[in-house]
Amino acid sequence: MPLWTHAELLAATGGAPSGVFDADGVAFDSREIGKGDLFFALKGEATDGHLFIEKAFANGAAGAIVSEPVDFPHILVTDTFEALQALGRAARLRMQGRVVGVTGSVGKTGTKEALFAALDRSSRGKAHRSVKSYNNHVGVPLSLARMPRDTEYGIFEMGMNHAGELRGLTALVRPHCAIVTTIAPAHIEFFKDESGIADAKAEVFEGLTDDGVAIIPRDNVHFDRLDTAARKYAKSTVSFGFSEKSDVRLLDHVSTKGGETLITAKLSGATMCYCLSQPGEHWISNSLAVLAAVEAVGGDLAAAGLAMAELGGLAGRGARHQIAVQNGTALLIDESYNANPASMSATLSELGKVDGRKIAVLGTMKELGDKSPEYHLALAEPLAAAKVDFTILVGEEMQILAEKLRAGVEGVSVIAHCASAHEALEVLNRELRVSDTVLVKGSNSMGLSAIVSSLVGGKS
Repeated sequence: MPLWTHAELLAATGGAPSGVFDADGVAFDSREIGKGDLFFALKGEATDGHLFIEKAFANGAAGAIVSEPVDFPHILVTDTFEALQALGRAARLRMQGRVVGVTGSVGKTGTKEALFAALDRSSRGKAHRSVKSYNNHVGVPLSLARMPRDTEYGIFEMGMNHAGELRGLTALVRPHCAIVTTIAPAHIEFFKDESGIADAKAEVFEGLTDDGVAIIPRDNVHFDRLDTAARKYAKSTVSFGFSEKSDVRLLDHVSTKGGETLITAKLSGATMCYCLSQPGEHWISNSLAVLAAVEAVGGDLAAAGLAMAELGGLAGRGARHQIAVQNGTALLIDESYNANPASMSATLSELGKVDGRKIAVLGTMKELGDKSPEYHLALAEPLAAAKVDFTILVGEEMQILAEKLRAGVEGVSVIAHCASAHEALEVLNRELRVSDTVLVKGSNSMGLSAIVSSLVGGKS
């Protein structure tokens, strides 16, 4: 059975057909098109998908959704973006399983991936999730449209940087369970303060089904605000965290030399012991949210525990690589995809726990608004606590921190300030030694992934 029959595509989009075709996949990037896929020719500010029609069919597209007639099998609609949303809604309506929505200032993608691993394991491959960070107004309906009709569990990441964005996304996803991982000053330049971020994240609860469960971080300072908002829409709320007041809470944990964590947690119906492959207290918190969600949607907790013991690091979000240096190897921790004050502090805390010489390559944290200088200066404290041996700061906004560190901060040794990722790579290559541990972290727009690619043997 194809992912979408031609009749289903017509019914969902309301378009006019030219040619008959089924679709085995869906994409709006012609480079992602495979044989038998459906291509959405979306129009954006920078480009127009209709310009890539020929490439999409050369790559194997079976048909396209277009707003202009083309010389290939297609369905003609008035607006291709609205048609994508319509197909996403149709996918959600035909899906008879359970759906989880994941949002939060930090930890969305990691939590989504861990939850997918847990539910995919117990359902024997019948789980579906949004790939990469397809969590915006285009990525969410695309992820829904890609969901197989026999999916038992759907897990969808939802992001935002303005109030009102999540309201539209959660209306599409209609989750049975909605997780807020935490609230932190990410995208704060678009909000008056953190409470505004909390209110915007709480919009995810508005799309909950009638039997919906809201999963909320008990240790966050905005817990009461989130809880109040959730109770307007959720049939029940579940808190998670380290606090004794948490419904799903940490009882004990022990870190191993290999970076794993042995955890004992109290759930609503049981006490559970499991091993978490990813290091750090932030990952412990993420794992508690995962268990709360698995329990909420009736998943297998034992399978979830096994899945979290086998989680691999995500590219740009904690993946670890042994890289070649003169006379041996060094450890590279890839956190190059994103950064905000909370994630910077948490990651530096974990860096401080490793043995041997430590190097931190830190890029500018974007979208912090008027408080950007304050947040960048505040990184001096976690850097000092981690006892980083060599710090490379990248970007204009890091200048103020560089000046503070050069003036003298106890616990911080040598630093360098670079204008670009390319310059930082040159400094790092001169500095790297056998058995070093190198953390690379910054906002994605800083391009620090090029440093990672170069060091692991890719193209910078």
